[in-house]
Amino acid sequence: MRVAVTGGGGFLGSHLCETLLRRGDSVVCLDNFSTGDAANITHLLSDPAFEFQYADVSASVEVAGHVDAVAHLASPASPPDYLRQPLETLAVGSRGTENALRLALRHDARFILASTSEVYGDPLVHPQEETYWGNVNSIGPRSVYDEAKRYAEALSAAYRRTHGLDVGIARIFNTYGPRMRPHDGRVVSSFITQALTGEPLTIYGDGKQTRSFCYVDDLVRGLVALLGSSEMGPFNLGNPVERTVSELAETVLTMTGSQSEVKYHPLPVDDPVRRRPVITLAREVLGWEPEIDITEGLRRTVAYFASRPDQLAVSAAAIRGGQSETVPPAAVPAAATPSQMIPGPEAASLSVGAATMPEPSASGG
Repeated sequence: MRVAVTGGGGFLGSHLCETLLRRGDSVVCLDNFSTGDAANITHLLSDPAFEFQYADVSASVEVAGHVDAVAHLASPASPPDYLRQPLETLAVGSRGTENALRLALRHDARFILASTSEVYGDPLVHPQEETYWGNVNSIGPRSVYDEAKRYAEALSAAYRRTHGLDVGIARIFNTYGPRMRPHDGRVVSSFITQALTGEPLTIYGDGKQTRSFCYVDDLVRGLVALLGSSEMGPFNLGNPVERTVSELAETVLTMTGSQSEVKYHPLPVDDPVRRRPVITLAREVLGWEPEIDITEGLRRTVAYFASRPDQLAVSAAAIRGGQSETVPPAAVPAAATPSQMIPGPEAASLSVGAATMPEPSASGG
C-alpha cells in the first residue's frame, strides 16, 4: 500500500510514517514543519519506501504516482500553536482538508481524518460517546482549532455522501510520548520539561480537571486499524482511564525524582473540565484498545526528554511561568529544518527524491 501522510513530520505523523514503513507500506510524507520537526523523520530518509515532499497542504496537495490511502494529520494541535497561528489552523482544517480529500478522490483512495476530542468542547456529557454533539464556543479563543476540526469532519462526511469516497474519522484524545516538543504547551510535555529542569510545574485551575492519556504507540495502532477499515465512524481513539491533572503532576515528580514545586494559574478560557472517551465502538469495530499503561508510557517519555538536555534548557525558559490562552509564549525554539539536521553540501537546499525543501512558512504538521 502507498500512503500519503499529511503532517508526517509532526509528533503523531512521524510515528504513523514509521509504523507504516515497518509493516511494508510505501509512504509519501508531506509537511512544511510549521509545528513539526525534520528531526522526527531524518532516520527515515534512507528508506527507499519513504518519500518526503515539502508542502503547505492548505495551498495544494499533489502526489505523483498512485496513492492507495491518504492520512490527513496536518494541523497545529497544541493550544500555544493554534493560538499563535489561528488563521493557518482554520486554513488547514478547511482548505487543507479539502485538498487532501481531493487527492484521495482522484486516486479512489481510502481517506482518514485525524480529528480531535476538542470537537466535544467543554462537554456537558461524561464520558463522551461519538453520538455526543459537543458544547463548543464557536467564537472563543480555542474555536480556531475546535471549529476547524468540526468543519473537517463535516466536509469529510459530505465527500463520502456526495462522491462515495471511502472516509474514516478518528477523534483523538490526549496523546503523549517520544517526539513531543518540550515547549509545545501540552500538559505531559510541560510537566516533564519542568520537572527535569527544576522549574515549577504549571497547573491551570485547581488541578481537579481530568484528562485521559494515551501513549503514542497505542494511538497509532488505532489509526492503522482505521486505515485498514472501510468504516467512517467517527471513532474515539484514546485511553478511557481518567486521572486528574494534579495526579499526573505527582506521578511525573515521583518518576523523575524532581523537587520542583507546583504553581497554580487561572484556568484558560473554555478549557474542558472533564475529558474521557468511550471507546466501545473502536473495540467492537476496529478491534482496538490501548495496551500501554501510563507508568510505562511516562517512563519511555521521560527517558526521551532526559536524553535531550539542551532542548530542555531552552524549552524550560520558553514555558517558564505558564502559558496564557490569549498570549502565546515568546522565544519558543524553532523546529529544525532538514538543512539544519543533515550536514553536507546540500545544507542550503536539501533534496529528497524529487522534492526540494525550503525553509518553513505556513501550515503543515
